[in-house]
Amino acid sequence: MNTLVPLLIATAIIGLISGFAIWIVGKLRLGLEVDGFGRAFLAGIFIAFLAGVINLFLGFTGFMDSGGLVGGIVHLIISAIVLMISARLLPGFKVTGFGGALIASLAIGAVYWLGGLFLGLVI
Repeated sequence: MNTLVPLLIATAIIGLISGFAIWIVGKLRLGLEVDGFGRAFLAGIFIAFLAGVINLFLGFTGFMDSGGLVGGIVHLIISAIVLMISARLLPGFKVTGFGGALIASLAIGAVYWLGGLFLGLVI
Protein backbone atom coordinates (compact mmCIF):
# COMPACT_ATOMS: atom_id res chain seq x y z
CA MET A 1 0.00 0.00 0.00
CA ASN A 2 2.90 2.35 0.72
CA THR A 3 4.14 2.16 -2.87
CA LEU A 4 0.73 2.28 -4.56
CA VAL A 5 -0.10 5.89 -3.70
CA PRO A 6 3.22 7.36 -4.91
CA LEU A 7 2.93 5.24 -8.07
CA LEU A 8 -0.56 6.60 -8.76
CA ILE A 9 0.59 10.16 -8.10
CA ALA A 10 3.61 9.74 -10.39
CA THR A 11 1.38 8.22 -13.10
CA ALA A 12 -1.01 11.17 -12.85
CA ILE A 13 1.83 13.71 -13.05
CA ILE A 14 3.47 11.95 -16.01
CA GLY A 15 0.07 11.64 -17.69
CA LEU A 16 -0.58 15.34 -17.16
CA ILE A 17 2.79 16.39 -18.60
CA SER A 18 2.50 13.90 -21.47
CA GLY A 19 -1.08 14.96 -22.11
CA PHE A 20 -0.02 18.59 -22.29
CA ALA A 21 2.76 17.75 -24.77
CA ILE A 22 0.38 15.63 -26.88
CA TRP A 23 -2.25 18.37 -26.78
CA ILE A 24 0.26 21.02 -27.96
CA VAL A 25 1.51 18.79 -30.79
CA GLY A 26 -2.09 18.01 -31.75
CA LYS A 27 -2.94 21.72 -31.86
CA LEU A 28 0.06 22.33 -34.10
CA ARG A 29 -1.06 19.44 -36.36
CA LEU A 30 2.39 17.86 -36.33
CA GLY A 31 1.46 14.29 -37.19
CA LEU A 32 -1.39 13.73 -34.79
CA GLU A 33 -4.84 15.00 -33.85
CA VAL A 34 -6.54 14.75 -30.48
CA ASP A 35 -10.09 15.65 -29.45
CA GLY A 36 -9.43 17.88 -26.43
CA PHE A 37 -7.15 17.86 -23.41
CA GLY A 38 -9.01 15.06 -21.65
CA ARG A 39 -8.29 12.69 -24.54
CA ALA A 40 -4.68 13.90 -24.60
CA PHE A 41 -4.38 13.16 -20.85
CA LEU A 42 -5.75 9.63 -21.32
CA ALA A 43 -3.45 9.13 -24.30
CA GLY A 44 -0.49 10.34 -22.20
CA ILE A 45 -1.21 7.82 -19.45
CA PHE A 46 -1.80 5.01 -21.95
CA ILE A 47 1.33 5.84 -23.97
CA ALA A 48 3.47 6.08 -20.82
CA PHE A 49 2.22 2.65 -19.70
CA LEU A 50 2.67 1.03 -23.10
CA ALA A 51 6.12 2.57 -23.65
CA GLY A 52 7.14 1.46 -20.16
CA VAL A 53 6.14 -2.14 -20.87
CA ILE A 54 7.97 -2.14 -24.22
CA ASN A 55 11.10 -0.56 -22.74
CA LEU A 56 11.02 -3.02 -19.85
CA PHE A 57 10.83 -5.93 -22.29
CA LEU A 58 13.64 -4.53 -24.43
CA GLY A 59 15.70 -3.91 -21.29
CA PHE A 60 15.40 -7.59 -20.37
CA THR A 61 16.65 -8.57 -23.81
CA GLY A 62 19.65 -6.24 -23.47
CA PHE A 63 18.67 -4.44 -26.67
CA MET A 64 18.29 -1.02 -25.04
CA ASP A 65 21.82 -0.99 -23.61
CA SER A 66 23.15 0.97 -26.58
CA GLY A 67 23.23 4.67 -25.84
CA GLY A 68 23.98 7.74 -27.87
CA LEU A 69 22.68 8.13 -31.39
CA VAL A 70 21.64 4.49 -31.82
CA GLY A 71 19.70 4.50 -28.53
CA GLY A 72 18.05 7.79 -29.49
CA ILE A 73 16.95 6.45 -32.86
CA VAL A 74 15.61 3.27 -31.25
CA HIS A 75 13.63 5.34 -28.74
CA LEU A 76 12.27 7.54 -31.53
CA ILE A 77 11.08 4.52 -33.52
CA ILE A 78 9.56 2.89 -30.43
CA SER A 79 7.78 6.16 -29.60
CA ALA A 80 6.35 6.35 -33.12
CA ILE A 81 5.13 2.74 -32.92
CA VAL A 82 3.55 3.37 -29.51
CA LEU A 83 1.78 6.45 -30.92
CA MET A 84 0.41 4.37 -33.80
CA ILE A 85 -0.80 1.61 -31.45
CA SER A 86 -2.41 4.20 -29.19
CA ALA A 87 -4.21 5.82 -32.12
CA ARG A 88 -5.77 2.47 -33.02
CA LEU A 89 -6.94 1.79 -29.46
CA LEU A 90 -8.00 5.21 -28.17
CA PRO A 91 -11.02 7.05 -29.58
CA GLY A 92 -10.41 10.72 -30.34
CA PHE A 93 -6.69 10.19 -30.98
CA LYS A 94 -5.45 9.99 -34.58
CA VAL A 95 -1.98 9.66 -36.10
CA THR A 96 -1.31 10.32 -39.78
CA GLY A 97 0.76 7.23 -40.67
CA PHE A 98 4.26 6.26 -39.60
CA GLY A 99 5.80 9.49 -40.93
CA GLY A 100 3.29 11.50 -38.93
CA ALA A 101 4.05 9.38 -35.86
CA LEU A 102 7.79 10.09 -36.26
CA ILE A 103 7.14 13.82 -36.61
CA ALA A 104 4.82 13.75 -33.59
CA SER A 105 7.44 11.81 -31.58
CA LEU A 106 10.07 14.43 -32.41
CA ALA A 107 7.66 17.25 -31.58
CA ILE A 108 6.61 15.69 -28.27
CA GLY A 109 10.29 15.22 -27.40
CA ALA A 110 10.93 18.88 -28.25
CA VAL A 111 8.05 19.99 -25.99
CA TYR A 112 9.51 17.87 -23.14
CA TRP A 113 12.97 19.32 -23.76
CA LEU A 114 11.73 22.91 -23.88
CA GLY A 115 9.63 22.34 -20.75
CA GLY A 116 12.64 20.94 -18.90
CA LEU A 117 14.79 23.81 -20.12
CA PHE A 118 12.21 26.34 -18.96
CA LEU A 119 11.81 24.66 -15.56
CA GLY A 120 15.59 24.59 -15.19
CA LEU A 121 15.70 28.33 -15.73
CA VAL A 122 12.81 29.05 -13.36
CA ILE A 123 13.69 26.72 -10.51
